[in-house]
Amino acid sequence: MNAAEAKTCQVIEATLGSHRAFRTVEDGMYVVKQGSSYVMINVVPWGDERAIVRCVAQLVKGVRMKPELQLRLLTLNASLRFGAFAYVEEGSLLVFLHSILGGNTLDGDELVATVRDVALIADDWDDRVIERYGGQRMQDLLEEQALARVLSGEFKLGLDA
Repeated sequence: MNAAEAKTCQVIEATLGSHRAFRTVEDGMYVVKQGSSYVMINVVPWGDERAIVRCVAQLVKGVRMKPELQLRLLTLNASLRFGAFAYVEEGSLLVFLHSILGGNTLDGDELVATVRDVALIADDWDDRVIERYGGQRMQDLLEEQALARVLSGEFKLGLDA
């Protein structure tokens, strides 16, 4: 991890660390939950001396990407303050993402504004997309996976004592 990445992680943890919705996943990777969305915050190197903070929220998995939806999302991209919708073919994922500079130039207010806006856009648009084009929200997928793990016996609920 270069010095800019380390500084970026310090700012992220100092700025967001006390919030209930914030979790550290691993070094340089964090998650924030907002409504039905999860924003993954990833610190990535940019060369040897710089870093980028990449914020990505998965809106919908299994979406039917039709030309009508493509055009709507591209039109939205042109009018957004920052960030963009994107489609990941593997898994038929619709995401919203935005990146900012890390390191010594990373400002806590800018970080909060970025994470907040990415989360709010994702939380708003996941339901809109699902209603018209299908798919599942990230929250629903995680809840299904957790329930499946409990039902399979992978997790013990502590009732056997």
